Amino acid sequence: QVQLVESGGGSAQAGGSLRLSCAASGYTFSSLWMAWFRQVPGKEREGVARITNGGSTYYAASVKGRFTISRDNDKNTLYMQMNSLKPEDTALYYCAAGSGGTFGQIRERDYGYWGQGTQVTVSS
Repeated sequence: QVQLVESGGGSAQAGGSLRLSCAASGYTFSSLWMAWFRQVPGKEREGVARITNGGSTYYAASVKGRFTISRDNDKNTLYMQMNSLKPEDTALYYCAAGSGGTFGQIRERDYGYWGQGTQVTVSS
């Protein structure tokens, strides 16, 4: 079983930055595909960014150029640096892990392990 614990959410002004972290345990972290999703009440969960076990990244168009996903396999931790934040980035952000995935997409069904989420609120 993989346990995932997110941290780093909070409030920011538009144009500001936040850094999310996700601490993983219970599995060989370096072998996992990892992703960040987000969800706004009343809407479907959206894939934001993904990093493979080999370090290949993919971003949703809405965050490309502003968000950066990375991983530290020595620390079993996933990160997402969020810059140039916009009010529409306000959501509950989830860390997710899976044994594989789909190149060119961030599909919820590829990830079997999920954290509890961390709230990000961006004000204008």
